[in-house]
Amino acid sequence: MKKILFISSSISGDKGHSVQLAQQFIAKLPQQSVALDTLDLNATPVPHLDMAEMAAWMTPVEQRNDEQHRLAAVSDDIVARIKAADVLVLGVPMYNFGIPSQLKALLDRVARAGITFKYTEQGPVGLLEDKPVVIFATRGGIYQGTSMDSQTPFLQTFFNFVGLKDIHFVYAEGLNMGTDAQQTALNAAKARLTEISAKLVA
Repeated sequence: MKKILFISSSISGDKGHSVQLAQQFIAKLPQQSVALDTLDLNATPVPHLDMAEMAAWMTPVEQRNDEQHRLAAVSDDIVARIKAADVLVLGVPMYNFGIPSQLKALLDRVARAGITFKYTEQGPVGLLEDKPVVIFATRGGIYQGTSMDSQTPFLQTFFNFVGLKDIHFVYAEGLNMGTDAQQTALNAAKARLTEISAKLVA
């Protein structure tokens, strides 16, 4: 059984192109051998990180008060679901040249010193077991490979930092540049997701 964790960050919900492409990708995997876990950050957003929550992480479990246990449980649950997954699938639309703030709030709870990474004399080392990460990056304009694409380097750096190196981007760009451009972009993305899904089940 292959465990898939789908992290959706589109404020459009199921109408978002990133969500729809991710769902098409998941549907191409053998359904009889897939267990799907979903983190829908539109339906259930994660609040922005604050110092009280971070302090809860740094307090030994046996010394935490009830509020600290509650705060630490948010990150603990997210990290546990990532660790349990065999494949991570992310729907990431571009909002104002960056990743959605909902997704940033979640990722802030994934980077945990001593849990998902550690510092050594040679620099930081990721502690998560490597697994495929498939990112559906949808944009209204065309930004891939330009200085305006802040998403790709950030996500690549972040996941590498915690130990995840097997990263696959599926881009659908120019979605707001007319019907023909949108359809061309979606067709290219569907071809790419089919290619990746075939590799995962090979």
